[in-house]
Amino acid sequence: MTPENILNWILLTPLVGAVALLAVPGEKKKLIAALANLFAFAGFLVSLPLVFWYDKTQAGFQFTINHDWIPSIGASYRLGIDGISFLLVMLTTVLGFIAILSSWAFIQNRVKEYYIVFLILQTGMLGVFMALDFFLFYVFWEVMLVPMYFIIGIWGHERKLYAAIKFFLYTLLGSVLMLLGILWLYYFHGGLHAPGAACPAIGIAGHTAAEMNTFSIPVYLELGHFLPATLIAKLVFWGFFISFAIKVPMVPFHTWLPDAHVEAPTAGSVILAGVLLKMGTYGMMRFSLPIFPEASREYAPFIATVSIVAIIYGALVTMMQKDMKKLIAYSSVSHLGFCTLGIFALNHLGLAGSLLQQVNHGISTGALFLIVGLLYERRHTRDIAEFGGLSTPMPVFATMYMIISLASLGMPLLNGFIGEFTILLGAWQVNHWWAGLSVLGIVLAAAYLLWLYQRVMFGEVTHAANKGLRDLSLRELATLVPLVVWCFWIGVFPKAYFDVLEKPVALLVQRVEGPQAAPPLAVTLPDTESSEGGTPAGTR
Repeated sequence: MTPENILNWILLTPLVGAVALLAVPGEKKKLIAALANLFAFAGFLVSLPLVFWYDKTQAGFQFTINHDWIPSIGASYRLGIDGISFLLVMLTTVLGFIAILSSWAFIQNRVKEYYIVFLILQTGMLGVFMALDFFLFYVFWEVMLVPMYFIIGIWGHERKLYAAIKFFLYTLLGSVLMLLGILWLYYFHGGLHAPGAACPAIGIAGHTAAEMNTFSIPVYLELGHFLPATLIAKLVFWGFFISFAIKVPMVPFHTWLPDAHVEAPTAGSVILAGVLLKMGTYGMMRFSLPIFPEASREYAPFIATVSIVAIIYGALVTMMQKDMKKLIAYSSVSHLGFCTLGIFALNHLGLAGSLLQQVNHGISTGALFLIVGLLYERRHTRDIAEFGGLSTPMPVFATMYMIISLASLGMPLLNGFIGEFTILLGAWQVNHWWAGLSVLGIVLAAAYLLWLYQRVMFGEVTHAANKGLRDLSLRELATLVPLVVWCFWIGVFPKAYFDVLEKPVALLVQRVEGPQAAPPLAVTLPDTESSEGGTPAGTR
């Protein structure tokens, strides 16, 4: 494995695992589970060199791979990552392994099919974050949709079919809107370079004439300031935005999320909250802002206002829930409202804080769904009223749960604090009211998370079924301890993450605001260069 092919290794390892499981007889459930865990762990291991090889001084894409795929339409197998996608790729490999490890005791029927589908899902998610070709990106986006539909619809709970179909239809609607937007960009870009066009050469540096009819994402990232301020361009912006807003999900597109979370198996909820929702915010940062900078600036106040509504509304609805899983699901609407607020603050602090908070939410909320799943495995209920006093029979569980709850509500020295605080700083720079109103969401988060912890863990053990509950096993600890350690690592040493984000975020702000954008806090903008951002040693 070398820097030139590491992304292939990361992308294909889970897919190879899925193919390998096809050869294992279905009745050998333990062997299938062991192999699935082995390939998921291998996927994490092959991603670790990125931590050492990634060059944080570069703003553009690294480890790039580019091979012709369908040259007749300009589609290619093009992969690469920058600081924005780097963190999300690492989040995906970690949570993918933890989710599969947590499935060991939960999944007892159709085990072979489950792990095959899950490994294909892992491949699709990684592909979304790595793809540098719009055609390839859309393929991975759709590949991710189908396995998640099956995970909810086959291995879910009582209302699994309803939740799976609702999830599928919402996401499919967004996919259609995005597909129309991709097609418009493709033909608009080709028209710019057609013989006799009004502006036949707009000077996209570093790209050949053969790339002018192309799905290459780096080309389109440089196209933003050449898009005309027409109604159709704004409609395309909204097509992309709604597609991503459904995935986040933003209010009012959020109604599929509670059903999907409640009915999904534990591992499905971990991946849904931890990774799939981030595809929406990633899409906004990767495509909506740089390709449609004028529309982004025009509609940013409206989208930020909707984000604040989501923060407060999501928190208020969360406080009314009696089902633990539904409570955590609605909390995601509120937490991700902070992420979209940071994105559409359109400044360095907001964007960097948003991306870090996306990682934070994946860690903390993924861990909370693991917590609920562990309780459900023992009691087969998620009704908050059925619990109480569990800190007595389950002291280790109580400790893990407390740390994760504090991380989720934004306690200093844990990961949630630095992300939300940076977003609030970015929002304050734009509008003091945005920051002031958003703080209410933090207060409400503390209220519902601490209330839930108090109801479940403190007091007397009033239900006889709770008295003999066993504490965490070594396997269960193995799913929670890495996430707890990660919470402390980000909370105490956030500089390592902000260093990775500094250059790509500065470049993104420059693309949105133009070369005149002044970076705050002495952040230096990168030199003007092609969107490939230069190629560090050992990459291509």
